[in-house]
Amino acid sequence: MKHTKAFTLIELMVVVLIVGILAAASVPLMRGRIDSAKWSEANATAGTIRSAVRVRFAETGTKDGLIGALNNTGLQTALGFQPGDLTGTYFVPGDYKITAVNDDGIATIEVTGSQSNAPSGTKTLDVNGNWQ
Repeated sequence: MKHTKAFTLIELMVVVLIVGILAAASVPLMRGRIDSAKWSEANATAGTIRSAVRVRFAETGTKDGLIGALNNTGLQTALGFQPGDLTGTYFVPGDYKITAVNDDGIATIEVTGSQSNAPSGTKTLDVNGNWQ
């Protein structure tokens, strides 16, 4: 009688069980990474807004009219943004708010996602460049 080597049903079930446990453990870890990636879009756009505020401040020497939400088309135009420039996959212009501009022209920008696919909460790009 010829014997072939193969996995038994129990060995296959043990492998499936281990793979299931690993998958169940990795889902919460990946969810946190997904939100972190979504916030990186907001961080990049907030940095672009901060640069535009600094340029505008250097050109005019004043911070008048530079504070407010970016859904204000007048503020967008003053900073040199075209329609759609601040619209991303998870955040739209109204999600960004310039809360303060210091005497060096550096803005503090608050971001709160309003889209259904945006991460929850609010984060701030402070005057020191920290994303909190």
